Amino acid sequence: MRVSLHSTDLHYSGGLVLHTASSGSIPYLKEIYLRLDDGETIGVGEIRVNIAYLNGFTEGTVVECAAAAIGAVDWTQDPADLIATMADWGKPLITPVRALIDCALHDLVARREHLTVAAWLGASSQKVVHETNQTLFWSPFDEFLAQAQSYVDRGFTDLKVRVAAADFAEDLRRIAMLRERFGARVKIAADANGRWSATEALEKLDALAVYDLAYVEQPVPPGDWAVVDLLADRSPLPVMLDESVATPDDIARICTYGGRVFAHLKLVKLGGIAPTVAAARRLSDAGIPFMIGQMNEGGAATAAALHVACATLPTFAELYGADGLINDPVSGVSYTAGTVYADHAFGLGVTFDTAATHLIGDRNYG
Repeated sequence: MRVSLHSTDLHYSGGLVLHTASSGSIPYLKEIYLRLDDGETIGVGEIRVNIAYLNGFTEGTVVECAAAAIGAVDWTQDPADLIATMADWGKPLITPVRALIDCALHDLVARREHLTVAAWLGASSQKVVHETNQTLFWSPFDEFLAQAQSYVDRGFTDLKVRVAAADFAEDLRRIAMLRERFGARVKIAADANGRWSATEALEKLDALAVYDLAYVEQPVPPGDWAVVDLLADRSPLPVMLDESVATPDDIARICTYGGRVFAHLKLVKLGGIAPTVAAARRLSDAGIPFMIGQMNEGGAATAAALHVACATLPTFAELYGADGLINDPVSGVSYTAGTVYADHAFGLGVTFDTAATHLIGDRNYG
């Protein structure tokens, strides 16, 4: 097995700037890729590393840990066995690195078996396509409305507004304008990225309720489940947790709310495809609405989340990460008519151009 680690910075077209209440302005995506080559089949995984505002790990820490993992994993084992036992041998690895390895292994194994990853996970079809929302980041008002109109014109009818980056009155103004312009044909949600206190959250949820939002995501900081208990009882709108969802214990806690609290599942938070599918199935069995989503990421990471969505049939999907990237070394993911799809190919359905990346490390095993 030849194992190599690569990196690159990705940029969006049209001057799109990622700006949320928790992240501030993000000028580019710092991505790393794991490429596995057994001599006949190639598998690739991808994670974004400049997301310390989500997981607390600096870019340097994630890259360093990923490079160290190349030498720590027993690559002479069968990849399917590595997936099956990763909950044990992967414990010393930080979560994003587990996600990177897990995705590359799934891509490799599914390609070997001439299946899409979704089908390998149990999806009834080899076709890989799913509806997705689009997010409206903080930007000047005119740009905000123009971006919303552009998404709707392209067939996206599920919009999530990033709030709490400025005055709440401005958040209300923007959501009111979306509802006025697009009416009931567009689903609207809001994401506060954990910036409101418990008292503020209840007041703001009451004010937002008149706009018939599908949910409000992470209104309060993660970790304070007593506040979530309060919101579950009193919020006039569904509450979805994102930053609060990182472990199986978090999933178990959400299941106790009986559907009054939703869950946003991301591979990079939970440790890859396998643990995300397990969490999704647990929520589904309990009747809890959930979202399969991602960070803003490149094509391979987007494809991994897409295949998980196709295999688990979530209530919501947030798979816009690769939309509009102009220098992605991964091809095979496309957007049309409000949906995202992967090429009809095995594994993740993507192609990875190593020449468009920087090589971090490269080793042979076995």
